[in-house]
Amino acid sequence: MTALDDKTLNDKTIVKDYFNSTGFDRWRRIYGDGEVNKVQLDIRVGHQQTIDKVLNWLKEDGNLEGLTICDAGCGVGSLSIPLAEAGAKVYGSDISEKMVTEAQERARETLKDTSGLTLETKDLEGISGQYHTVICLDVLIHYPTDEAAQMIKHLASLAQSRLILSFAPKTLCLTLLKRIGEFFPGPSKTTRAYQHREADIVKILQENGFTLKREEMTSTRFYYSRLLEAVREGVNE
Repeated sequence: MTALDDKTLNDKTIVKDYFNSTGFDRWRRIYGDGEVNKVQLDIRVGHQQTIDKVLNWLKEDGNLEGLTICDAGCGVGSLSIPLAEAGAKVYGSDISEKMVTEAQERARETLKDTSGLTLETKDLEGISGQYHTVICLDVLIHYPTDEAAQMIKHLASLAQSRLILSFAPKTLCLTLLKRIGEFFPGPSKTTRAYQHREADIVKILQENGFTLKREEMTSTRFYYSRLLEAVREGVNE
Protein backbone atom coordinates (compact mmCIF):
# COMPACT_ATOMS: atom_id res chain seq x y z
CA MET A 1 0.00 0.00 0.00
CA THR A 2 1.36 3.42 -0.95
CA ALA A 3 1.47 6.42 1.36
CA LEU A 4 -1.38 7.99 -0.65
CA ASP A 5 -3.49 4.84 -0.34
CA ASP A 6 -2.87 4.76 3.41
CA LYS A 7 -3.80 8.45 3.79
CA THR A 8 -6.93 8.00 1.67
CA LEU A 9 -7.97 5.08 3.86
CA ASN A 10 -7.45 7.23 6.95
CA ASP A 11 -9.54 10.09 5.54
CA LYS A 12 -12.29 7.66 4.56
CA THR A 13 -12.30 6.12 8.02
CA ILE A 14 -12.59 9.53 9.66
CA VAL A 15 -15.47 10.55 7.37
CA LYS A 16 -17.28 7.22 7.75
CA ASP A 17 -16.98 7.18 11.54
CA TYR A 18 -18.08 10.81 11.82
CA PHE A 19 -21.19 10.43 9.70
CA ASN A 20 -22.16 7.23 11.49
CA SER A 21 -21.93 8.91 14.90
CA THR A 22 -22.16 12.56 16.03
CA GLY A 23 -22.05 13.88 12.49
CA PHE A 24 -25.15 11.96 11.48
CA ASP A 25 -27.40 13.63 14.05
CA ARG A 26 -26.01 17.06 13.24
CA TRP A 27 -26.36 16.79 9.48
CA ARG A 28 -29.72 15.03 9.61
CA ARG A 29 -31.03 18.13 11.40
CA ILE A 30 -29.37 20.46 8.92
CA TYR A 31 -30.77 18.56 5.94
CA GLY A 32 -34.20 18.32 7.53
CA ASP A 33 -36.83 20.93 8.32
CA GLY A 34 -36.71 20.97 12.12
CA GLU A 35 -35.40 23.66 14.43
CA VAL A 36 -31.67 24.40 14.19
CA ASN A 37 -29.32 27.16 15.29
CA LYS A 38 -28.45 30.13 13.07
CA VAL A 39 -25.25 28.63 11.69
CA GLN A 40 -26.93 25.32 10.86
CA LEU A 41 -29.85 27.16 9.26
CA ASP A 42 -27.45 29.15 7.10
CA ILE A 43 -25.73 25.92 5.97
CA ARG A 44 -29.15 24.33 5.30
CA VAL A 45 -30.12 27.25 3.07
CA GLY A 46 -26.81 27.16 1.21
CA HIS A 47 -26.89 23.42 0.64
CA GLN A 48 -30.47 23.60 -0.62
CA GLN A 49 -29.47 26.36 -3.04
CA THR A 50 -26.85 24.03 -4.51
CA ILE A 51 -29.41 21.23 -4.79
CA ASP A 52 -31.88 23.57 -6.49
CA LYS A 53 -29.27 24.76 -9.00
CA VAL A 54 -28.51 21.20 -10.03
CA LEU A 55 -32.20 20.37 -10.36
CA ASN A 56 -32.75 23.49 -12.45
CA TRP A 57 -29.88 22.59 -14.77
CA LEU A 58 -31.23 19.09 -15.33
CA LYS A 59 -34.82 20.23 -15.79
CA GLU A 60 -33.77 22.94 -18.26
CA ASP A 61 -32.30 20.24 -20.51
CA GLY A 62 -35.76 18.71 -20.88
CA ASN A 63 -34.66 15.06 -20.79
CA LEU A 64 -34.71 14.25 -17.09
CA GLU A 65 -37.43 11.59 -17.24
CA GLY A 66 -35.79 8.20 -17.68
CA LEU A 67 -32.26 9.61 -17.43
CA THR A 68 -29.81 7.36 -15.55
CA ILE A 69 -28.14 9.30 -12.74
CA CYS A 70 -25.60 8.39 -10.08
CA ASP A 71 -25.70 10.50 -6.92
CA ALA A 72 -22.33 9.76 -5.32
CA GLY A 73 -22.41 10.77 -1.67
CA CYS A 74 -26.20 10.99 -1.54
CA GLY A 75 -26.42 11.73 2.19
CA VAL A 76 -30.04 11.67 3.33
CA GLY A 77 -31.35 11.80 -0.24
CA SER A 78 -31.74 15.57 -0.65
CA LEU A 79 -30.98 15.30 -4.38
CA SER A 80 -31.69 11.63 -5.12
CA ILE A 81 -35.30 11.78 -3.98
CA PRO A 82 -36.42 14.81 -6.05
CA LEU A 83 -34.58 13.40 -9.08
CA ALA A 84 -36.47 10.11 -8.74
CA GLU A 85 -39.69 12.06 -8.20
CA ALA A 86 -39.06 13.83 -11.52
CA GLY A 87 -38.80 10.48 -13.30
CA ALA A 88 -35.03 9.86 -13.44
CA LYS A 89 -33.56 6.42 -12.76
CA VAL A 90 -31.35 7.17 -9.77
CA TYR A 91 -28.62 5.23 -8.03
CA GLY A 92 -27.52 6.88 -4.79
CA SER A 93 -24.79 5.76 -2.46
CA ASP A 94 -23.07 7.06 0.65
CA ILE A 95 -20.17 5.95 2.81
CA SER A 96 -22.39 6.26 5.91
CA GLU A 97 -24.88 3.48 6.59
CA LYS A 98 -26.89 5.77 8.85
CA MET A 99 -27.21 8.37 6.10
CA VAL A 100 -28.42 5.77 3.61
CA THR A 101 -30.94 4.36 6.08
CA GLU A 102 -32.30 7.88 6.63
CA ALA A 103 -32.46 8.43 2.86
CA GLN A 104 -34.40 5.19 2.41
CA GLU A 105 -36.90 6.22 5.08
CA ARG A 106 -37.37 9.65 3.51
CA ALA A 107 -37.83 8.07 0.08
CA ARG A 108 -40.59 5.79 1.37
CA GLU A 109 -42.33 8.77 2.96
CA THR A 110 -41.98 11.02 -0.11
CA LEU A 111 -42.25 8.85 -3.22
CA LYS A 112 -45.37 7.04 -4.36
CA ASP A 113 -43.16 4.68 -6.36
CA THR A 114 -39.60 3.95 -5.24
CA SER A 115 -38.78 1.56 -8.10
CA GLY A 116 -36.74 4.23 -9.87
CA LEU A 117 -34.46 4.80 -6.87
CA THR A 118 -31.73 2.53 -5.56
CA LEU A 119 -29.87 3.50 -2.38
CA GLU A 120 -26.98 1.63 -0.80
CA THR A 121 -24.00 2.02 1.49
CA LYS A 122 -20.79 2.17 -0.51
CA ASP A 123 -17.73 4.39 -0.65
CA LEU A 124 -17.20 6.45 -3.75
CA GLU A 125 -14.54 4.25 -5.33
CA GLY A 126 -16.75 1.20 -4.82
CA ILE A 127 -19.45 2.51 -7.18
CA SER A 128 -19.66 0.65 -10.49
CA GLY A 129 -21.80 0.78 -13.62
CA GLN A 130 -22.49 3.36 -16.31
CA TYR A 131 -24.74 6.39 -15.97
CA HIS A 132 -25.66 9.24 -18.27
CA THR A 133 -24.93 11.73 -15.49
CA VAL A 134 -22.80 11.38 -12.36
CA ILE A 135 -23.22 13.93 -9.55
CA CYS A 136 -21.06 14.41 -6.47
CA LEU A 137 -22.04 17.28 -4.18
CA ASP A 138 -20.30 18.52 -1.02
CA VAL A 139 -18.08 15.43 -0.78
CA LEU A 140 -14.70 16.69 -2.00
CA ILE A 141 -14.44 19.01 1.01
CA HIS A 142 -13.46 15.94 3.06
CA TYR A 143 -10.45 15.07 0.89
CA PRO A 144 -7.25 16.86 -0.26
CA THR A 145 -6.75 17.55 -3.96
CA ASP A 146 -4.55 14.51 -4.66
CA GLU A 147 -7.20 12.18 -3.26
CA ALA A 148 -9.98 14.18 -4.93
CA ALA A 149 -8.21 13.69 -8.26
CA GLN A 150 -8.45 9.91 -7.89
CA MET A 151 -12.10 10.16 -6.92
CA ILE A 152 -12.93 12.39 -9.87
CA LYS A 153 -11.09 10.00 -12.19
CA HIS A 154 -13.27 7.14 -10.98
CA LEU A 155 -16.47 9.18 -11.23
CA ALA A 156 -15.48 10.19 -14.77
CA SER A 157 -15.18 6.51 -15.73
CA LEU A 158 -18.82 6.01 -14.68
CA ALA A 159 -20.21 9.03 -16.57
CA GLN A 160 -21.24 8.48 -20.17
CA SER A 161 -22.10 12.12 -20.84
CA ARG A 162 -21.91 14.45 -17.84
CA LEU A 163 -20.23 14.98 -14.50
CA ILE A 164 -21.44 17.52 -11.93
CA LEU A 165 -19.25 18.37 -8.93
CA SER A 166 -19.29 20.83 -6.07
CA PHE A 167 -16.37 21.78 -3.85
CA ALA A 168 -15.22 24.45 -1.42
CA PRO A 169 -13.23 26.93 -3.53
CA LYS A 170 -9.76 27.91 -2.39
CA THR A 171 -9.63 31.70 -2.18
CA LEU A 172 -7.68 34.04 0.08
CA CYS A 173 -10.82 35.15 1.92
CA LEU A 174 -12.10 31.63 2.56
CA THR A 175 -8.65 30.41 3.56
CA LEU A 176 -8.45 33.16 6.19
CA LEU A 177 -11.94 32.31 7.47
CA LYS A 178 -10.98 28.64 7.71
CA ARG A 179 -7.83 29.45 9.69
CA ILE A 180 -9.80 31.66 12.07
CA GLY A 181 -12.31 28.87 12.58
CA GLU A 182 -9.53 26.44 13.48
CA PHE A 183 -8.81 28.53 16.57
CA PHE A 184 -12.29 27.70 17.87
CA PRO A 185 -12.69 23.92 17.55
CA GLY A 186 -16.06 22.50 18.53
CA PRO A 187 -17.73 19.09 18.58
CA SER A 188 -19.00 19.58 15.01
CA LYS A 189 -15.49 20.11 13.64
CA THR A 190 -14.41 16.47 13.65
CA THR A 191 -13.56 16.04 9.94
CA ARG A 192 -10.93 17.82 7.93
CA ALA A 193 -12.18 20.55 5.60
CA TYR A 194 -10.25 20.90 2.35
CA GLN A 195 -10.53 23.70 -0.19
CA HIS A 196 -9.67 23.22 -3.86
CA ARG A 197 -8.49 25.61 -6.55
CA GLU A 198 -11.00 25.71 -9.38
CA ALA A 199 -8.16 25.54 -11.90
CA ASP A 200 -7.02 22.25 -10.34
CA ILE A 201 -10.50 20.71 -10.54
CA VAL A 202 -10.98 21.87 -14.14
CA LYS A 203 -7.58 20.41 -15.08
CA ILE A 204 -8.53 17.07 -13.52
CA LEU A 205 -11.79 17.05 -15.47
CA GLN A 206 -9.96 17.85 -18.72
CA GLU A 207 -7.42 15.10 -18.10
CA ASN A 208 -10.34 12.68 -17.88
CA GLY A 209 -11.96 13.79 -21.13
CA PHE A 210 -14.45 16.37 -19.88
CA THR A 211 -15.04 19.99 -20.85
CA LEU A 212 -16.57 22.63 -18.58
CA LYS A 213 -20.10 23.60 -19.63
CA ARG A 214 -21.81 25.47 -16.76
CA GLU A 215 -20.76 26.81 -13.40
CA GLU A 216 -22.40 28.42 -10.39
CA MET A 217 -21.34 29.74 -7.00
CA THR A 218 -23.36 29.35 -3.82
CA SER A 219 -22.31 31.68 -1.04
CA THR A 220 -23.96 32.30 2.31
CA ARG A 221 -22.36 33.36 5.59
CA PHE A 222 -21.15 29.87 6.46
CA TYR A 223 -21.59 27.85 3.27
CA TYR A 224 -19.42 28.23 0.16
CA SER A 225 -19.69 25.84 -2.74
CA ARG A 226 -18.48 26.04 -6.34
CA LEU A 227 -20.63 23.99 -8.71
CA LEU A 228 -19.27 22.75 -12.04
CA GLU A 229 -20.96 20.85 -14.84
CA ALA A 230 -18.63 19.13 -17.31
CA VAL A 231 -19.56 17.14 -20.40
CA ARG A 232 -17.64 14.35 -22.05
CA GLU A 233 -15.77 15.52 -25.11
CA GLY A 234 -17.29 14.32 -28.37
CA VAL A 235 -20.63 13.31 -26.82
CA ASN A 236 -23.78 15.10 -27.92
CA GLU A 237 -26.36 15.64 -25.17
